[in-house]
Amino acid sequence: MTRSSIGDVHPQHMVFDEPILLQCGETLLSYQLTFETYGSLNEKKTNAVLVCHALNASHHVAGTYNGDEKTRGWWDNLVGPGRPLDTNHFFVIGVNNLGGCHGSTGPSSVNPATTEPWGSTFPMVTVEDWVETQARLATKLGIEIFAAVIGGSLGGMQALQWTIDQPTRIKNAVIVASAPKLSAQNIAFNEVARQAITLDPEFYGGDFYQQKSLPRSGLKIARMIGHITYLSDDAMDVKFGRSLREDVLRFNFDTEFQIESYLRYQGDKFAETFDANTYLRITKALDYFDPAAKHSDKLPATLSHAQANYLVISFTSDWRFSPKRSREIVDALVANKLNVSYGEIDSPHGHDAFLMDEPVYHDLIGAYFDRVWKECKDE
Repeated sequence: MTRSSIGDVHPQHMVFDEPILLQCGETLLSYQLTFETYGSLNEKKTNAVLVCHALNASHHVAGTYNGDEKTRGWWDNLVGPGRPLDTNHFFVIGVNNLGGCHGSTGPSSVNPATTEPWGSTFPMVTVEDWVETQARLATKLGIEIFAAVIGGSLGGMQALQWTIDQPTRIKNAVIVASAPKLSAQNIAFNEVARQAITLDPEFYGGDFYQQKSLPRSGLKIARMIGHITYLSDDAMDVKFGRSLREDVLRFNFDTEFQIESYLRYQGDKFAETFDANTYLRITKALDYFDPAAKHSDKLPATLSHAQANYLVISFTSDWRFSPKRSREIVDALVANKLNVSYGEIDSPHGHDAFLMDEPVYHDLIGAYFDRVWKECKDE
């Protein structure tokens, strides 16, 4: 079957007037979720697949806006007609998480109680909160059970949490380049990134909107730190090595190496499109994620009520969420005699491999969803 992009897409919005009690103890009386859908929901409503996004992404999973190639969705190579997650078969949903900055209610949204941006007063959100809001959205869309929930990195954590919090509403979980909780090193990277933002003089304690300013420098540094951790040493060496922008050293602190130029470009671009308060909260949600903490750090006990089938995927060069972390999830699932498939993909691309067009990786995803599609047709 020919693989192609889904073409132009359009975001949708859903307002929820039902209050939600967040894990942090605060309540939002109402909120909005922005989402996109691709493909068609079948008559029995059994072919819906939820895509959960990672830290820097959004609801815009696939397709383009107004034909602009620069707006192509972050997982467009995986989702679309004839692609591994085939929209000829599945009704795919991407949601901008609560607390985000791409349309869903978040720190940059107006607080109706004050008519000012929420800013520093927006509550902390967690993976559990996101699963709850995603489940509410599914209910409003008439979807009682997801054929699958899939995500990479932080998105994979959400897919795992779905099987814990909503065990009867998910049939398959696809967890890619993820972990059952962050290591101390990962928390440390997140804290350095947060410090870069909060110490930016333009941050104003999180209320920079009223000051008509942006903590660009802090966001830029945070993105540069993050980007380094997403790449492997080999990938950086192949792509950049020690290549200079010019033929001679200039003995100054400007960008002399190609890798410096690349990181600054990525940082500048990110600082213009992402909200600093959202970044702070999402990295904290990553840090807080630890579902086994409620069961004396025993992950098998945490998953004892899960019912889904699982596909867990890791990448050999991913040092931020190493294969060892994925195998922890697999071992806990096996301990519960759950149906789990595991793929450890040989890739040089580091953590970013889950976004790449890796043939073996995509073939594995495609084969798994072929089986899921067969189950949908047989129901």
